Amino acid sequence: MTALVATAVLVLAAGCSSGGERNPAGTAGTSSAPAASPTGAGKGTAPSPGGPPAKGSVKVVSALTEDLASPWGVAALPGGDLLVASRDEGTITRVAADGGRKTVIGSVPGVAPGGEGGLLGLAVSPSFASDHQVYAYFTTASDNRIARLLYDERKPAGQQLGAPDTVLRGIPKGIVHNGGRIAFGPDKMLYAGTGETGETGLAQDKDSLGGKILRMTPDGQPVHGNPEADSVVYSYGHRNVQGLAWDAEKRLWAAEFGQDTWDELNLIEPGKNYGWPEVEGKGGEDGFVDPVAQWKTADASPSGIAYAKGSIWMAGLAGKRLWRIPLDGTEPSAEPQSFLVEKYGRLRTVLATGGDRLWLVTSETDTRGTPEPGDDKILLLEVR
Repeated sequence: MTALVATAVLVLAAGCSSGGERNPAGTAGTSSAPAASPTGAGKGTAPSPGGPPAKGSVKVVSALTEDLASPWGVAALPGGDLLVASRDEGTITRVAADGGRKTVIGSVPGVAPGGEGGLLGLAVSPSFASDHQVYAYFTTASDNRIARLLYDERKPAGQQLGAPDTVLRGIPKGIVHNGGRIAFGPDKMLYAGTGETGETGLAQDKDSLGGKILRMTPDGQPVHGNPEADSVVYSYGHRNVQGLAWDAEKRLWAAEFGQDTWDELNLIEPGKNYGWPEVEGKGGEDGFVDPVAQWKTADASPSGIAYAKGSIWMAGLAGKRLWRIPLDGTEPSAEPQSFLVEKYGRLRTVLATGGDRLWLVTSETDTRGTPEPGDDKILLLEVR
């Protein structure tokens, strides 16, 4: 394994991506010139005492592993090893946190890759030590669905996954906008970000599972405290949610693709309407929740997000960069900064691993990148 060591270039900018996961050229990778600042924080905003500094830093400590095929979802096992989903191959690979050794543990039956669909998000059961369940969000021939699979490490490599036990079916599927991120929250409930598949009306239709953030029990049932007692819909008016993370105060944040104008970082509250397709970005209209931060086309195309060191960290696909959004409660405390601009290509998933460390997954083999030898990679970052 080749260690990659680099110091990130700080780019004071705010930016976005456009519809689906298009791959426009983006901004030059080593420029430090300030760009437009469309986010909520003013340039003179000072961070609160004890909060994150206005300016952060990123250092690439090493490459944990290389040569991954269309990696998408990543979940950490209790011991620190990672499970990585291959969107197009429908397989799950275990990557050792110490040394990066890769072992394919099995395939997920029924995955039908195509366009932006395939084997997408992964999550490990909060009770994994006793139930050994791994959750997967994936596209089938008829829908997107969430299933759990028993992971039996005693079986031979490639045969360690049990048959899928579907917990939620009927999420709309499309060539684009399949959403796909899943995660267990601090309440041990399962959350999922979905897309509207290009049918914009689904986002405002509360009877549809498309264009929503969903909250359910580990068995796929509606949770007490959801906006409607018989529904897993938690929030609506979303275009294509691919990032979910909770901050230190257990607030839920989500990143999603805009169309041609603004990508968004939203603070999620139950029952709220986030505007799509009536509003894109900060519209200031009654009945819709404005994003906390927004980015112009080509600078973001946000996928996974994570929370660490008082900031949200957001992976950019078309933007080919990692964004840092420092927080003061529910608002940015300073302008977002971009790091690693065009150094590693498209960035798909970011995962907190404790303290000042993040895992960052590249996405050059997703048919929209320009793969180079070694792609795709998992990088270990040190951040502040």
